[in-house]
Amino acid sequence: MANTTKGRTRKTGLPPGTLIHTGQRRMETPRITVIEYSKDTFRETEIKDVKECPILRDTPAVAWINVAGLHDVDLLRQIGDAFGIHRLVLEDILATDQRPKMEDYQSYLYTVFKMLSYDEEKRGVAAEQVSLILGPNFVISFQEREEKIFEPVRETIKLDKGVIRRSGPDYLVYALLDVVVDHYFLVLEKMGEAVDVLSDAVLIRPEPAVLRELHQLRRELLFLHRAIWPLREVIAGLSRRNTELVREGTAIYLRDVYDHTVQMMDTVDIYREMMAGAMDIYLSSVSNRLNQVMKVLTVIATIFIPLTFLAGVYGMNFKTFPELEWRWSYPAFWLVCVIVTVVMVVYFKRKKWT
Repeated sequence: MANTTKGRTRKTGLPPGTLIHTGQRRMETPRITVIEYSKDTFRETEIKDVKECPILRDTPAVAWINVAGLHDVDLLRQIGDAFGIHRLVLEDILATDQRPKMEDYQSYLYTVFKMLSYDEEKRGVAAEQVSLILGPNFVISFQEREEKIFEPVRETIKLDKGVIRRSGPDYLVYALLDVVVDHYFLVLEKMGEAVDVLSDAVLIRPEPAVLRELHQLRRELLFLHRAIWPLREVIAGLSRRNTELVREGTAIYLRDVYDHTVQMMDTVDIYREMMAGAMDIYLSSVSNRLNQVMKVLTVIATIFIPLTFLAGVYGMNFKTFPELEWRWSYPAFWLVCVIVTVVMVVYFKRKKWT
């Protein structure tokens, strides 16, 4: 899980609307792809010059402009000027530690959320910020890097599956949100497997390595909670249709995505409770193991107390010691020690102290 506030100090003291990229540079060169579609038409191109953007703003078809790579501040400023995007929105797009939210600017809606995936190599959650601008006949998506997560939506548009080609840009926003939420379920599935493995590990081998994995998994679950909880509010706001940019037909689909986010929140809460229980089990297992060790040491020390007493008595340097003159005094001493030890062990066994 990445540090969500890294790079924010670069904006300290600067006036609102100052455009500074605070995230990581994840692509060498930004790439802008455009898909224009309607019921009967489809065209996919790549834009080299931002001056072509104003044409897309007035096209009768729906235009989906995808910008991959956010480190080029001048490029985003030009796109903002072409589509009339407020400077504060551009500032939020460049600051990749945003909390998921939705803002209504009358002529367009701004939505930002986290795109999550599970990194098999690092065994953790990888996050990327995605911003969407919903206009009357266009959608602009901003990604930190070019991911394949939106590829199913592109194929759906290209092959004219479903109703997306006969719907407006609000339905495209729904489709993008839906595919992102579906990937959340994949991440939760991986996290659930990790939770099950650690829940068994704390019982079988409560070791420091397991404790470190517990702490790491709890951090990942906390990050998931921070990503999903506000996203639920975003989708709920879209489904309430407080703007004319979202139609009634699309709101029904958005409510379905909202139900999915509620389900995910319940799952995350269950996993967090399981991790808290696993932590308690780990601490109890370590405490019980320590108690077992202390019990064994206490039994051994108790057995040696009378033996130490006998050795101390007969180790004193008194001149008159009748037993020292006896021929069988040494074997008798060991016989008494053995008898005392056996009696104490039998006593402890009957009391089930060992």
